[in-house]
Amino acid sequence: MSVSQRKEDTLSVRMEELGVKEEDLRETFVRASGSGGQKVNKTSSCVFLMHIPTGLSVKCQQERSRELNRFFARRILLDRIERIKKGKASLQRQKIEKIKRQKRRRSKKAKEKVLRLKHIQSEKKTLRSKVAITDE
Repeated sequence: MSVSQRKEDTLSVRMEELGVKEEDLRETFVRASGSGGQKVNKTSSCVFLMHIPTGLSVKCQQERSRELNRFFARRILLDRIERIKKGKASLQRQKIEKIKRQKRRRSKKAKEKVLRLKHIQSEKKTLRSKVAITDE
């Protein structure tokens, strides 16, 4: 399975738009790791791509085919360069930090505060209940 000519053309157009030249890329092939069995262990299908001016590097071993990995590595590298040039990297970093904060465990003081607020809320609810009138 190979990459269609249309996809290669769109990739080259995107490289031109971002100002990335093939001469600026250093490409090496290494042996992939992980699942894939004997085929992966024998062939160097993993692509290590480095953009020399920015120092960004990408390692891609999504497929068993070297040609597909070359295409995917270039696409990933262009995504990263585009994020840096358009300032999207900071937005993505902010999203990641927000998720980390959400997943972080609460401190003891924060847990106590939440419990205190819950107790206050329950007291309010008990005060809303109907008052029983007794005849004495």
